[in-house]
Amino acid sequence: MTQQSVATPWRPSAVQEAVGLWALGFAGIIAAFLAFGGTSIPKLVATVGFLYLPLIPMRWRDEDYRDYGLSARAWREDLLLFLKVSALVGPLFFLAFAGFVELLPHLPESLARHLTPLGGEVHFRLRLPPRFGEWVVDQLFVVALPEEFFYRGYLQARLRDAWPQGRKFLGARLGPAFWVTALLFALGHLAIFQTWRLSVFFPALLFGWMRERTGTVVGAALFHAACNLFVRVLEASFFGGP
Repeated sequence: MTQQSVATPWRPSAVQEAVGLWALGFAGIIAAFLAFGGTSIPKLVATVGFLYLPLIPMRWRDEDYRDYGLSARAWREDLLLFLKVSALVGPLFFLAFAGFVELLPHLPESLARHLTPLGGEVHFRLRLPPRFGEWVVDQLFVVALPEEFFYRGYLQARLRDAWPQGRKFLGARLGPAFWVTALLFALGHLAIFQTWRLSVFFPALLFGWMRERTGTVVGAALFHAACNLFVRVLEASFFGGP
């Protein structure tokens, strides 16, 4: 009597899984933006997708959020790293932003509108944008934490499973997964068709390094939210924006 072999269910590779879920999330945000425009719906679709799309393959492997960096196990190290990076990057970014504001009126209009939505009269006066407290909650829990879990927590980890980790740099191993995750993060911001959002590639490098340095996404999420809030404050201070 011959024994019948049982077919093994197909499972995608780590790269297929990660990039496939990224593409699915990207397509969902584009569809929501095309259908609902500049409402809160595309943001809601993004937040839900970032938090729940990885759950599908995670359940196959009996994993949970902690396996992908959403954990407070290193919260002291995360907090200290966040404070150090913020203290170093904050003043440098302020100088770069102020320099860009001075340069902006001298750029061709066709170029300027691809670099920034900002414009108008510039007069610096330090101020907070309206409803700043709501912005803090929104940027931390609706934007930064879901994005950091999906990109640096899940996506970067799955790509790292497939590719070599690379050499150590300032206490973190940065291989191909680090660079590809930052690139996909930048491309993902094109879902709402604003070319200047590609600039998020550069802070994404810091977010990815912080994730590799501590093993969690907590510090990266704090810094991510702080960056977004700092930009809002600078826009309000230089342009009187929202």
